[in-house]
Amino acid sequence: MIFFAAAPVLAQQGAGQADVDALLAQLKSANAQEAVEIEAKIWQIWSNSGSAAMDLLLERGRAALAAGDTELAIEHLTALVDHAPDFAEGWNARATAYFQAGALGPSLSDIGKTLTLNPQHFGALSGLGAIFEALDSPEKAVEAYRAAFEINPHALGLGAAIERLDAQIQGQDL
Repeated sequence: MIFFAAAPVLAQQGAGQADVDALLAQLKSANAQEAVEIEAKIWQIWSNSGSAAMDLLLERGRAALAAGDTELAIEHLTALVDHAPDFAEGWNARATAYFQAGALGPSLSDIGKTLTLNPQHFGALSGLGAIFEALDSPEKAVEAYRAAFEINPHALGLGAAIERLDAQIQGQDL
């Protein structure tokens, strides 16, 4: 199963959508090693809200999630989205926390908000696929995974998930 992509918060000043667009273009033709570096740069940009306080809430939410405390993660990330509702990565991080807590409805809602703010968010698209898999909807899951793969063909596990679901949809035994 594919899980939501997450990365540590690393501030990068002066980076914006034009930088992300250029990096996403590079990502499509990168080799595996280059892809890791490019993806890390994208996550750095996406993880920078422009506010030290909001970045701290993101960091605390991610740390709580990494420690397995989904309740605390959701609290921190809810404070983040309440105070920075236009920060897509806050919604994505909370979607991840909800998913890990088994709250698929709220996770799906937060992914919708993430993708409204950042339609190129391959992590959110991967998460959408994971939710559809959990809901036993392989057709929708593979569609979401393909959308993520189109943006980031190097995302860990996407190619295998697409192949596995294609085989399932076609009725083949694995």
